[in-house]
Amino acid sequence: MPLLAASCGASRRSNSSSTAQAASALPRVEVTRVIAPKLEMTVPLSGELQPYEVVDIYPKVTEFVKWIGVDRGSRVKAGQIIVRLEAPELAAQRAEAQAKLESAQSQLAAAEAKLTADESTYERLKAAAETPGTVAGNDLLNAEKNVEADRALGRAARDTAKAAQRALESITTTEAYLVIKAPFDGVVTERTVHPGALVGPAFTPGRSTPIVRIETLARLRLVVPVPETYTAKIPQGAKVVFTVPAFPGEKFQGTIARISRAVDVKTRTMPVELDVTNPSGRLDPGTFTQVLWPVRRASPSLFVPASAVATNLSRTFVIVVSNNKTKWVDVKPAVTTNEWVEVFWGPAGGRRGRSSRD
Repeated sequence: MPLLAASCGASRRSNSSSTAQAASALPRVEVTRVIAPKLEMTVPLSGELQPYEVVDIYPKVTEFVKWIGVDRGSRVKAGQIIVRLEAPELAAQRAEAQAKLESAQSQLAAAEAKLTADESTYERLKAAAETPGTVAGNDLLNAEKNVEADRALGRAARDTAKAAQRALESITTTEAYLVIKAPFDGVVTERTVHPGALVGPAFTPGRSTPIVRIETLARLRLVVPVPETYTAKIPQGAKVVFTVPAFPGEKFQGTIARISRAVDVKTRTMPVELDVTNPSGRLDPGTFTQVLWPVRRASPSLFVPASAVATNLSRTFVIVVSNNKTKWVDVKPAVTTNEWVEVFWGPAGGRRGRSSRD
């Protein structure tokens, strides 16, 4: 284990005067042994509570608001009707589509009846033609052609009826869009329109304002930007304690659920999400929190007293004593706990726990 020089003092005493005189020329330094525990501690980090689900509600069609049954702060259930739109023109379109469907179905029924009759005539003529001289060949040929034409008309009438049916279903679907329902249980946090307003789908020019915004409160996400120094061995599934300014002295708990596994190059932090249950709705989305973040190391690392780490304009270093000789060793400080500092040394501070032979 290396020894670190901490400070300088008076010369050592010796029984012989010669030894004392020689020793008086040498500085006396105080040293301390480094320690190498496996790091397990908590550090305070800032976080933000966010809704687990949030959605801006837009209509699927451009129409006028007839009725809106919620306002800011309203609690809604999944499937609850929150807005009704009005579109008087759809009633006329539906009546027209219904009439076209009925007409197409009538034409299809007539075509199928004519096909049945002509097929029957053709079969009788065909049976009679087996007796020579009974039926003229031209009459049998005409009957066969009539059947083929009836089948073609039947197919066309059937396609027309299907198209009319789809047109009616399209209008029915559009009518269903006039009723807007809540997609999940939550709370209305914003309402931007009132009855009579013209609204439309998202990104519609001039009408891109959502009707309402709904957020979940019973379950929240606690997003913590974890500095890259603390991202090693994040204990997924672990319980983490946090506090909020609204409830001084009270502690809440979340579970580490999602780890992004990517460090933001601008902030040098990794976003980590905690799941927070909030059945009573006491915690509000957007609240800043202080999180007691668990820091772990997979293997022991070196800790030195904070006073042993020196910094000048070009480097951060400690003074290592080995074989009664001192040398400067560049280090990279990491975690600070009480009066101790975790350090890494070697190229770019990349090695830890090296022996005094270094």
